[in-house]
Amino acid sequence: MSTPAADKRSSVDEGVAVEVGAPAGRGTAADEERYLVPGLERGLKLLQLFDRDRTRIAAAEAARLLDVPRSSAFRLIQTLEHLGYLERSGNDYRLGPSVMRMGFEYVAALPITALARPVVERLRDESGCTAQLAIRDGREVVYVMRELGPSHVSSNVAVGTRLPVHATVLGRMFLAHLGATAIAALYAGAALERFSAHTVTTIEGLQQQALADRARGHAVSESDFEGGISAIAAPVLDSHGSAVASLSVTLLAPSIGSTTERDRLIGVVTGAALTLSHRLNYREDRAST
Repeated sequence: MSTPAADKRSSVDEGVAVEVGAPAGRGTAADEERYLVPGLERGLKLLQLFDRDRTRIAAAEAARLLDVPRSSAFRLIQTLEHLGYLERSGNDYRLGPSVMRMGFEYVAALPITALARPVVERLRDESGCTAQLAIRDGREVVYVMRELGPSHVSSNVAVGTRLPVHATVLGRMFLAHLGATAIAALYAGAALERFSAHTVTTIEGLQQQALADRARGHAVSESDFEGGISAIAAPVLDSHGSAVASLSVTLLAPSIGSTTERDRLIGVVTGAALTLSHRLNYREDRAST
């Protein structure tokens, strides 16, 4: 038979005291912080230091950015290297295969990817272009699927790549279904980076562009984001009419060319997006306006 003292005992695992019988519900911030694992938190923050601009990092730099002693940073790095999340590159470290494997497992687990693969493959074949599917994460679009066309675009874009919502046709499809208030909230206090003369850099401009994109049902870019690259995108909608993904094709050309080819590609892209939307139970007569 358990005693009150036994019910209140703490078990120690990996250096963290966990009180048996702790409340399951969410408490105050102070309550929640009691159960945080400082070493794990620092290790994850170390991994978050890497991005498209910082692909390698030295132990001393990691210590400075995390504001921890060098010895602590070194132990974190050694642990992550042992588990495959970091690998040595000279005197620096870069992300290891375990990070990539975990990322691909996450992408593969997204329900939409299983539904989308045959649609994206068919879009590639029918368009003759590279086709991709992206989702939105805040102010960025994230590529979750990419099928290379016969003359594929040579670039650094791959699954997992993040690009700005406001400056890309993939991102514009999400804004087109957010509404003016949501767009204003999304970019409140943000500086909209300019990537070309076509980049919209004001909230009012984004709202106006979103209205036009929604009415049109697609967006076209001709070197608007990256010089020499053209793209056409269309939204993937769920049963509520919300944009849950965006489909696009890209061409290694500064412009699409003839009106006939432009119309053909727009039809192929919007048709593929509608097919995938229907697979997500979107119906025009039931979608919210």
